[in-house]
Amino acid sequence: MKKSIYLLAVLAITFTACKNETKSTSKASHSKETVKEESSHNHGNHDHSDMKEEIMTNEKREVTQTNQKNDATTPMIDAYLKIKNALVNDDKSGAASGATDLLKAFSDFDMTKLSEEQHRAYMEILSNAKEQAEHIVKSPLDHQREHFDVLTEDVNDIISLLGTEKTLYLQFCPMYNNNKGGKWLSAKKEIKNPYFGAKMLKCGTVQKQIN
Repeated sequence: MKKSIYLLAVLAITFTACKNETKSTSKASHSKETVKEESSHNHGNHDHSDMKEEIMTNEKREVTQTNQKNDATTPMIDAYLKIKNALVNDDKSGAASGATDLLKAFSDFDMTKLSEEQHRAYMEILSNAKEQAEHIVKSPLDHQREHFDVLTEDVNDIISLLGTEKTLYLQFCPMYNNNKGGKWLSAKKEIKNPYFGAKMLKCGTVQKQIN
């Protein structure tokens, strides 16, 4: 009970801090950003109608946790972090490049060493993760962030399933996605928010450390 109260207090403090950071942005700047985002939504035939279904699938997925050190997942994680760092810097091209690297890492991954159970779970995750990466390659910045949100769940599940040699930090922004929140993985404890970039760079908290 005490842990629950403490967690709620931490989230409340974080939410307030992030709101204060948002207020520092001028109304004129906000209006300009809104116009830019609305414009970027009209980008050809890019279809996001499956986003809700994909997120629901990730939420229901059950993965057996492992704490083993595994360097086989490093190329995937490095590519994911490249996407994350690019989004922190509001860099659409860099995010697309990271997603291309991630698709290659998926292709190069040796599945022959997986158990039957691991293989089955990995294939389920892989199908969705590849789709998110493919969208990040071809999408504008705001939609890259939408797909990155889903991709984070996939990469986190891969780490839970197969392990990693890296020390990572699972971080959380309570204000993303209309205050529903968004998670990301980082190689550093310092908060650098990939969902808002320069707009709210420090908004977020560390939820847990991996390794």
